[in-house]
Amino acid sequence: MPRYQGRCHCGSIKFSFVAPAIKNGLRCNCSICIKKGAMIGDFIVAPEEMKIEVAENALATYQFATHVGKHHFCKTCGIYPFHQTLRKPGHYRVNLGCVEGVDTLSLPHKLIDGAAL
Repeated sequence: MPRYQGRCHCGSIKFSFVAPAIKNGLRCNCSICIKKGAMIGDFIVAPEEMKIEVAENALATYQFATHVGKHHFCKTCGIYPFHQTLRKPGHYRVNLGCVEGVDTLSLPHKLIDGAAL
């Protein structure tokens, strides 16, 4: 499987992960995903496959409702690069808009019903 590179807008948060070839994305209809408008990967990244580099404590986390999901964002530029999932705690989904070489405007995607959780 390929290793991908990603970062927030300002570069304060950089990450890399191993995942299948990115051919599709997901959009979620939960309250936070609707407001973020991000397209996420249709795969889940195990913690041992996710490498995260953070400059100057730039990583912040937002939790709500059950406090199981952890929505990470950059304190400097505000971009959401990834989150730890509600469905598989401790594992990650990535914002495909932050992944190098991925064109989310032309990527086919499905809708997942996160609002039902």
